Amino acid sequence: MRRAVASSAGQDYGLNYMPKPVAYIANHLRQVLVNGASAPHTAEVQRFFKDEISSRGWYTDELRKLARRFTKVIKGDAGVEYLVAVADSLFHGKVLEEKILAVQLLETSVRELGPKHFDVFEGWLERVSTWADHDALVSYLIGPMLVADRKLAPRALRWAQSSDRWHRRAAAVAFIRGVREKQFENEIRQVANALLEDEDDMVRKGLGWLLREAAKYHPEFAVPLLMKIRDRAPRLVLRAACETLPPKTKTEIMGKAPRRRVVRG
Repeated sequence: MRRAVASSAGQDYGLNYMPKPVAYIANHLRQVLVNGASAPHTAEVQRFFKDEISSRGWYTDELRKLARRFTKVIKGDAGVEYLVAVADSLFHGKVLEEKILAVQLLETSVRELGPKHFDVFEGWLERVSTWADHDALVSYLIGPMLVADRKLAPRALRWAQSSDRWHRRAAAVAFIRGVREKQFENEIRQVANALLEDEDDMVRKGLGWLLREAAKYHPEFAVPLLMKIRDRAPRLVLRAACETLPPKTKTEIMGKAPRRRVVRG
């Protein structure tokens, strides 16, 4: 499904007189999502999730185009703090596209954000309802912020001890952006050791994803780590971690991996 996206968000979506109250703009954006909704694609989206979700049926590329135009007009007229406040309001909602749009509004402004904004995004983890809004938040906001300011890394490490599955998954996924730049070796070791015994499938997949990216972008670090943890790691984690490794290395690592029961969340 395609939809025309206006060349000027302000002109075509009624935002000419900024700034207005944050709630007004957030509700305006929600209505735009309703107006552009696709019932057929909503059904397609639902098939990706184990639990029922609320979706407007937007395709990701079209939503990103919309976000770019809104970001330009909102940030240009009212500044980044106002943009964060609008995004925060959107991420309070239960609709998937509202949360994804909240992330997309801010992803190009990461270098203008600091610890107080990290506080806001850490709070968003408590509002996560699916892997989709979780991974958007952590991959495009939290992860890049850790790369920009390494002093934030201990905050993410603490999430590995949380009772909440999404915080524990975030402890792994948050370091993916950094490992692609060969950073956070010590933190990744700590996360791996903290989450190896985790029984939640979502957390295991997050850890497997982190280790796979480590093996792909930083194998000289990742392979010794995988050899060290192979006797304790679930096969689900090791299979994901070894996906990009040479067959011989993969066999050496997987050959020692115990078969462990997977408990799905």
